Order: sequence, then structure tokens, then C-alpha cells
Amino acid sequence: MTSTPLTRSEAKDLTRRKLIRAAMAILDEEGEAGLTTVKIARRAGIAQSSFYVHFKDKQDLLRALAEHCARQLLGSMREARRRAREAPSDLERHRETFRIPLEAISRHPELLRIQLRARHDPSSPLQELATETATAYRDHLAADLAALGYTAGDERSRRRLEMVAEGINALTNTLALGHIEGRYTDVEETLDVLVAFSKGAFRLLRSQDEGPSRQAPGRDRRFPSSPQGAE
Repeated sequence: MTSTPLTRSEAKDLTRRKLIRAAMAILDEEGEAGLTTVKIARRAGIAQSSFYVHFKDKQDLLRALAEHCARQLLGSMREARRRAREAPSDLERHRETFRIPLEAISRHPELLRIQLRARHDPSSPLQELATETATAYRDHLAADLAALGYTAGDERSRRRLEMVAEGINALTNTLALGHIEGRYTDVEETLDVLVAFSKGAFRLLRSQDEGPSRQAPGRDRRFPSSPQGAE
């Protein structure tokens, strides 16, 4: 059997994906310092000059790399949270919503470090992307909490949801880095801590919603993943 030749567009897309995979592998193995266009092109099996057909420079490639990983991770996390909503008494499904980002960060720790540095460096060409990515993670989690029934109908409630979402995401990043750096070697223990913190945050949101002026009639306020709805 003979394979059908790739179209020009397909061939270009394939080369771009090869460059992204090569860059990720080098980033994982050598860190940002090892990420040169020469090494990336060699790893991808293309001429160095072809690199610039797809990316303006290394920073442009890093942007594409971060966007690619963020799309995949956000999709996986939102699907895990959807499954957790479907079985609110299943603690393991709630743990999975933290296991997914913890394992993803552990696979590619340097990418998170680059984004954290860029987010707080006004001179970094990646600052805008890093800020937008962090905002997307926050907004998606806040939207998923609202889907669980936590109030987001006024400015104060929306702000609380955003604060809880941002806090959970920041803690996940911090504990993931602690795991990578060898301070917290037990993944299951790390998940226990993340679940415990999330329970406290959700309890705060629920107490806010159940105040005399905020209680919505007929709405189930159980913690979404407590075993048998208990806390």
C-alpha cells in the first residue's frame, strides 16, 4: 500500500508539531538554558532554517508550547470536574481533579517555572501570555464552582468564587513544585492536603450562600465530593 502524500498545509502542521514535541523534550531534560533553535531543529529532524518558517524566535515557540499544554490540561481538568459533579459522593473523583494538574506539572515542571517567572516580570515577552493563562485557569474553575450551585449572581459572590479558584490553583502549583523538588514526595499525601484545603474553601462559599439573605430554595449545598455527603 502506498501512503497518500501530505498536502502542503498538512506537512507544515506536522513539522510544527515536531518542533513543539522536540522543544518540550529538551525543556524537560535540560531546562530553558538548553532550549536553542539549533538543538530544537536537530531534535525535530529538520533544517535550522525551517524553524523560522514556523516560529519567529524561541519566545514565539515558548508561547506556542505554553498554549498547547494549557489547552490540553484545561480540557482534562474540566472533564474531571464534570465527572466529579456527576458523582458528588465519590471522593476519588474529587481527588482526580487535583491529580491531573499535579501529574501534568510533574511531567513538565520547567514550563510552569517559566510562566511563573514571566508573570511577575514586566520585561518578559511572555508576561501577557502567562497572565492570560493563569486567568483562564481561575475563570474555568470559578465557572465550574458556579455550576455546582455556589452563588455567582452578584459582584461580591463572583469575587469570592474567583478568590477561592485562584487560591486553589496557586496552592496546587506550590505543592506540585514542592513534590518536584523533593519536599513532598508522597503524591497521595499531597492530594490529601489539596482536598482538605478545597473542602474548607467550599465550606466558606456554602456558608456565604446559606446566609438568611442568600439561601436559594431547594438547592443542595453538600460539599461536592464528600463521602455520602458528609464532612
